[in-house]
Amino acid sequence: MTFATPEWVKDAVFYQIFPDRFARSERLTKPANLEGWDAPPTRYGFKGGDFQGILEHLDYLEDLGINAIYFNPIFQSPANHRYHTHDYFRVDPILGGNEAFRAFLEAAHSRGIRVILDAVFNHTGRGFFAFDHILENGAQSPYLDWYTVKGFPLRAFDSRRKPNYECWWNKRELPKLNTDNPRVRAYLYSVAEYWLNQGIDGWRLDVPQEIKTPGFWEEFRRRVKAINPEAYILGEIWRDATAWLQGRHFDAVMNYGFNRACAGFFGGDALNREYRPGGFKLRRLDAKRFGREVDRLLSLYDWNVTLVQFNLLGSHDEPRFLTVVGKDKQRLRLATLFQMTFPGAPSIYYGDEIGMLGGPDPDCRRAFPWSESLWDHELRDDFKRFIALRHAHPALRRGDFITLYAKGESYVYARRDAQETFVILFNVGDRPDEIAVDLGDLVAPGTAFQDVWTHTPAPLESETLKLTLPPLSGQVLQAVGA
Repeated sequence: MTFATPEWVKDAVFYQIFPDRFARSERLTKPANLEGWDAPPTRYGFKGGDFQGILEHLDYLEDLGINAIYFNPIFQSPANHRYHTHDYFRVDPILGGNEAFRAFLEAAHSRGIRVILDAVFNHTGRGFFAFDHILENGAQSPYLDWYTVKGFPLRAFDSRRKPNYECWWNKRELPKLNTDNPRVRAYLYSVAEYWLNQGIDGWRLDVPQEIKTPGFWEEFRRRVKAINPEAYILGEIWRDATAWLQGRHFDAVMNYGFNRACAGFFGGDALNREYRPGGFKLRRLDAKRFGREVDRLLSLYDWNVTLVQFNLLGSHDEPRFLTVVGKDKQRLRLATLFQMTFPGAPSIYYGDEIGMLGGPDPDCRRAFPWSESLWDHELRDDFKRFIALRHAHPALRRGDFITLYAKGESYVYARRDAQETFVILFNVGDRPDEIAVDLGDLVAPGTAFQDVWTHTPAPLESETLKLTLPPLSGQVLQAVGA
């Protein structure tokens, strides 16, 4: 089934920001009891990041090549990650409130940077007005049917006993909304509509499969697209999302299958298989198995969906990619080059470009170090180079993807449109690999290939590329002539 997906996402390079940890402005007044910015993150501590700080670093993001941002939740909440929502219409005061967000959004849009927000509609925090009303009034609360309550008094803070109301994964601090209630649905839809009317460019949907109410997401999509047909609707689905990507629910999902495949192949022998991101076991993949997984990912969905898939190497929910691949920055480089030459919208988790490390939550949510002496500048320069390559060539964003070679530790593919053809080659092994890649009818007679950065010609005999790939290397060749 073919349906339209947002055109701008096909040209987007996202940057995921955990708002409490990216940048803190001295211009905003903050509570006194904040963690030190450079101290290790804790589960409950706040660093005090804010939107004025992010606005002050838009030059940094623009220089990197970013043209879209995904924010973890920004609404008023008692948690540093803000998935415990208290007020969906109020940006958290520690982040600067609605005024600071609007100033940021205007500045971002003036630079051509799109912004999507995190929608946490399955559950709220205990301080959300409807749940608080039940806490105060018990069975007489007019908001009783906003949740599924099984007894009184509510055990909202009694950790010795199980909660007596439905909550997400039995976490009493996350009471689950009753979306079968039409008043709850109307409220949540009004939240989505309000922020779209304020100018945001889409929504990332937290645990959307947890909402079982028939028609909920279909109506959500109808209302969102009525306001902005180009709004991006991105679901957090960790597995095959075929049922969700048929034109009735979402435009795309966070592509964790891509993330796991990249860890398995580019991680090589350095892959730390003790980590289980999302509960999934990481597997070492040789080129043949990696190629099969790539082909599977590309065959799952309509091409218009594939072109807007949210292709991430890491996120706030798992150890950082660099940590997963044994702190080997060359492996991160190669995975990022693959990410920037693969169909779908690449996403950089804040700080990966300067070599930030981090184990499981909360360690993967460290504060961004703004002292440049702590950055790996060569790594950041390579990120910039790979992003610029993607921006410069439509074939790398929208062109066909053709697997050409998958043996041992080497994997080769082409990206092609009517104007350009590229061949991208990787060797993730620790030894040089002599390969011969049959191009078949990929190019016309007389075509030559050269490296996109050095312009060095590539050896081509008849229709076969014959070359030696150095260990742990990647190369991008562009067709010229003919």
